[in-house]
Amino acid sequence: MNERLENILYSPIYLFVWLHSLLPFWALYILSDILYFPLYYIIRYRRKLVYESMRNSFPDKSEKEITRMVKAFYHHFCDYIVETIKLLHISDAETKRRFVIENIEVLQRALDERRQVILMLGHYGNWEYIPSIALWLNAPEGAVMGEVYRPLKNRWFDKFFLKLRSRYNTVNIPKNDIFREYIKYRRDKRPAIVGFMADQTPSPANIYYWTNFLNQDTPMLTGIERIAQKLDCSLVYADVIKLKRGHYKIVFEEITQTPKEYKEFEITEIYTRLMEKTILRAPEFWLWTHKRWKHKRT
Repeated sequence: MNERLENILYSPIYLFVWLHSLLPFWALYILSDILYFPLYYIIRYRRKLVYESMRNSFPDKSEKEITRMVKAFYHHFCDYIVETIKLLHISDAETKRRFVIENIEVLQRALDERRQVILMLGHYGNWEYIPSIALWLNAPEGAVMGEVYRPLKNRWFDKFFLKLRSRYNTVNIPKNDIFREYIKYRRDKRPAIVGFMADQTPSPANIYYWTNFLNQDTPMLTGIERIAQKLDCSLVYADVIKLKRGHYKIVFEEITQTPKEYKEFEITEIYTRLMEKTILRAPEFWLWTHKRWKHKRT
């Protein structure tokens, strides 16, 4: 399908989303409540997968408690959808009213010292707003603020999400290009803070490390650790806390400025435990529809 035809076919979708982005948050949350019923009860979007993953992750919880957590997750997932739509029409001031940022100094110090930082986070809360941390930072000239992403097969939707994820003037770096880009940043002495979603499932060809994560044998991404150690990048973890609808706290925790001093997979294990701690605090805010345990160790 050529680009012109794609624009014709998908323009009504963009108009629909854009019009809804003009609504205030209270109206969007009414839409979220309406969306919950068909998503959970009629479409049953990946409901079987979510139940299975939660039962395996929390074997000591009763079926009643699992059902409560699953329903809470779907309510949050609908909130995530409408909050993400709002990215098309939200001011910097409105964003700053909805986020509490703690320990941002570790990132500002890295920028001032012209270091390259890998920001490790997960699909927790509303990760689409994480690039807004640029609003709290005083970036020097030439600094790079961005995130790694997996290009979508549908070109129109790929462009649409790139537009959303560039709302705070951050760059989007395809995952296959990230190593080359960090080499350039280091060579040119450009400070950089790039977010990596480190809780995704690695492809079978890239499984090098297994660990226990949420009571399950889990393969972990290790490419982030290897990049950090080869290029001596600082590592910072972003702990996200959902305070209430549309309001979040982000607490930054520096893992290390000297990754080469760590043994193989040690950094990956540190991240795993930090991410697990975040999830266990309020499991319903993690992305349970992701097929996290589709690979089994052989």
